Amino acid sequence: MSPTDLSAPHFVAIGGVGMSGVAKILARRGSTVSGSDAKASATVDALRLLGVEVSIGHAAEHLPVGASCVVVSSAIRDTNPELVAALERGLPVLHRADALAALMRGHRGLAVAGTHGKTTTTSMLAVSLTALGLDPSFSIGGDLDEPGSNAHHGSGEIFVAEADESDRSFQKYSPEVAIILNVELDHHANYASMAEVHESFEAFVDRITPGGTLVVSADHPGARELTARVADRPGLNTVTVGESADATLRVLRITPHGLSSEVTVLVDGAELTFTVAVPGRHNAGNAVAALAAGIALGVPAAELAEALGGYRGVRRRLQLKGEAQGVQVIDSYAHHPTEISADLDAIREAAGDGRVLVVFQPHLFSRTQQLGVEMGEALAPADAVIVLDIYPAREDPLPGVTSDLVIDAARAHGADTTAAHSLAEVPDLIAGMAKPGDFVLTMGAGDVTSLGPEILARLD
Repeated sequence: MSPTDLSAPHFVAIGGVGMSGVAKILARRGSTVSGSDAKASATVDALRLLGVEVSIGHAAEHLPVGASCVVVSSAIRDTNPELVAALERGLPVLHRADALAALMRGHRGLAVAGTHGKTTTTSMLAVSLTALGLDPSFSIGGDLDEPGSNAHHGSGEIFVAEADESDRSFQKYSPEVAIILNVELDHHANYASMAEVHESFEAFVDRITPGGTLVVSADHPGARELTARVADRPGLNTVTVGESADATLRVLRITPHGLSSEVTVLVDGAELTFTVAVPGRHNAGNAVAALAAGIALGVPAAELAEALGGYRGVRRRLQLKGEAQGVQVIDSYAHHPTEISADLDAIREAAGDGRVLVVFQPHLFSRTQQLGVEMGEALAPADAVIVLDIYPAREDPLPGVTSDLVIDAARAHGADTTAAHSLAEVPDLIAGMAKPGDFVLTMGAGDVTSLGPEILARLD
């Protein structure tokens, strides 16, 4: 049996955003898809509507007799009973990225990589190319507007995929066009140094098909170093983007307008101005990278720029959850210091005279151990910060690693900081702080995202 036999795949933890996207496309292509997840969710419901059989909980008996392979992510432990059962039965076990790479074959692949901004940029491309009638297939690390909207099986020749560097799995793809937004040290459980990060991104660049295009930031130091490292690659077209004077596709102006901005770029010697309807200079930069990638695929620049103006965001990426009593509540997935600073700057700019109140949940013990102080420093410009306990995700606790690392650093930089040890405490804390005109930013990669509706209800 071929390890790429995806006629009847079984997904362990199918409710995850990356896993569910691949499962959705396979179901649309006619595969008999099954899976399991720890709990019921809207994503699971969306998969079931596509005919996917999903079991709740993990058990050996959930693995169907007719499964052709088992698909896992790096988060699945060797002791998972379904994985153990698959190995005992001699079934092929595929990483999610292997399955996605198989789906991309035969398409014009466009892979979006970088330490930050992947989901937003991939979403921008999916939305704008769809608006232009190109009907791309896509797989995104977030939902566009509703559970299950993270992936689509399109009739067009383009396949847009978010390429995850966290476990090096992005080295499995062979795109025609690749975007690298930035290169920083993160995912400390898998990367011991910046040198290892650069080596991993170089390996990703080497996977671009001969004659293909690398779109890479001209502004980010880590990306510039990567560009220098791959400059001698034969058959590689490199397009640099950004505000730097030497950028191939140069940003001339970014003019903010509340939660949106107007961007002017220089394309083939002519100025092109378009709207980016999500806040922050970093999102304007993401849109310019998306524009360059589309141009590399032959999409007319002016048409794509106009279509990019129709993008309204993705869940958890500076997503407006609502307004109550004059207070706007926004949800952010930011969990790395660079992301925290970028999103906080964007909301500060949009808030004007209003205050910015942040509810932050550190994500992973390993990341907090390495970057907790930097997280606190990044949070310090907020008018008030509530810091929750660390969200462990797939990790076990580390001795001495707590949210106090973040709290102490934030306080050392003058931040008004409060510790909260449960989500239930937060709505009342915010209600005691917030005033009309304020912005509340729930921030982190864990279950802090659930707080938006509860804060709004408490404010009302």
